Order: sequence, then structure tokens, then C-alpha cells
Amino acid sequence: MTSSGNWEGAWRALGAAAPEGLRSQLLARYAEPHRAYHTQQHLHECFAALGPASGLAEHLAEVELALWFHDAIYDTHAHDNEAQSARWAQESMRGAGVDAAAGARVHALVMATKHQGVPAGADARLLVDVDLSILGADETRFAEYERQIRFEYGWVPEDAYREGRARVLSGFLDRASIYGTPWFAERLEARARANLSRSLRHLKA
Repeated sequence: MTSSGNWEGAWRALGAAAPEGLRSQLLARYAEPHRAYHTQQHLHECFAALGPASGLAEHLAEVELALWFHDAIYDTHAHDNEAQSARWAQESMRGAGVDAAAGARVHALVMATKHQGVPAGADARLLVDVDLSILGADETRFAEYERQIRFEYGWVPEDAYREGRARVLSGFLDRASIYGTPWFAERLEARARANLSRSLRHLKA
């Protein structure tokens, strides 16, 4: 999906042409030097996770565009990254002549990646599970992910980081299920819980 052909295909499915230069702008955002995890690697991994689960989508092209935009704006000092990213997506879709209802749905999908509980809609659950698929990665990739997140929050003192990160990971572990779709839960839930528990022990050591 990170290819230009698939990018354009998502826009065609929504009855519009991909805005000129927009894909390059997004890829440039994901290549910003302050990022280590929220990069083109993350984007690629998300689309790899979506591929075999794409049949779960009600509006696949909208899920795909939401993935492209969901971390377009990323600043660890800010608290409105998702809102800014969602706004960019909706405005881009409006400018391309995409139906307003589709733009509103994509806006809501991007906002769902704030991960404040399991979202209600099928597409939002799918998107959030794709975004959280890293939690169920193999042990080596998960350890790399944790190092990447620490780099992005390098400005936070170690004790404060450990406390805050432990709170985030505990929040996922405290859920009845980390994943909102049975498809992802069956495949990743057990490994995600093992990864999170191991990381939590390290943070509290």
C-alpha cells in the first residue's frame, strides 16, 4: 500500500484522483529526524498487517487513507497530533472532491488511534488493531520498538519516562482484550500480553 499505485487506487475507490504531491508530503513527514518508530517502517508494517485482514473492512479505501494519515503529524511535545492529522486527511479529501461523509469517517478513524479504549465501529476497530499489531510482534522486533519509542521521548528524564511508559503499557494489559477484533486477538493477543508484561517488568526494575 505504500506504493504509488496502491495509494492512487485508494483515491480512485473514493471517486477522486490522488492530490498531486500529497503522498510525497506524507512520506516526508514519516521521514522526519525526530522519529524512530513512527516512520515509514511503521507505515509499511501497518499495511502488511492490514493486508490479510482487509476483508474485515466496511470501507477499505477509507481505512487505507486513515492509515496513511494517522501519524502524519507527530510531535512528542504536543497533545493534538491525531487531531492535526485527522484534519489534514479530511481537508485533503474535501479538496479532492471526495464525498463529505467519507471524509468525516476518515477523520473519525484517525482520531480513534488516540487509543482511548476500544472503538465502536468495525473499521475503527480494524484500524486500531492494525496500529497496535506491533504489540504482538516477535520478541526481537518488540524490543526494537521499545527502543524506538524511548528515542522519540529522549527529552523525558529516565525516571519520568519509566513511570509514564509503565502507565501506558499497564493500560493495555488492564483491558479485557487488547485487540478489538477476534481476527487480531486470536493471532496476537497472547504474544502482545507477554511482550507488554516483560517490558513492564523491565520498566519497574
